[in-house]
Amino acid sequence: MDVATYLAAAPEARRPALVRLRELCREELTGFEEGIAYGMPVYVRAGATAGEIAWANQKQYISFYLMRTDIRDAFAARLAPHDMGKACLRFRNPAEVDFDLLRDLLRATARAVPGEVC
Repeated sequence: MDVATYLAAAPEARRPALVRLRELCREELTGFEEGIAYGMPVYVRAGATAGEIAWANQKQYISFYLMRTDIRDAFAARLAPHDMGKACLRFRNPAEVDFDLLRDLLRATARAVPGEVC
C-alpha cells in the first residue's frame, strides 16, 4: 500500500483534512521519505531508520504522531490544550485540525538535527 491508496480508503468526511495533512508533510519535511509503516503514513529523515512524523485515520479521530521528545517539549504550551497522548495528537473533528500548529511542528522537526525518537 502507498499513501495515495491509504487516502483513497479514508472516509469521505475526513479525506480533505488528511490530504491537507499530507500536503503539509510533503511541503515542510524536505529531506524526508514518505512511506507506510504500521499501516499508516510515516516520514523518515533520509539516512535514518525510524520515522519522526506519522499520521493516521483512526476510528474516532485523526492522529498526528510526533516522535521527537525535544520538539514536543519545545511546544508543550501550544500542545497543552489539545488531546495528546505520549506522542499522539488527536483531532476528533476534522474541521478542527490545527494546521497552523501542525505546520510549526513539522518545520521544527525538519530544522532539528537528527535525534532520538520515542
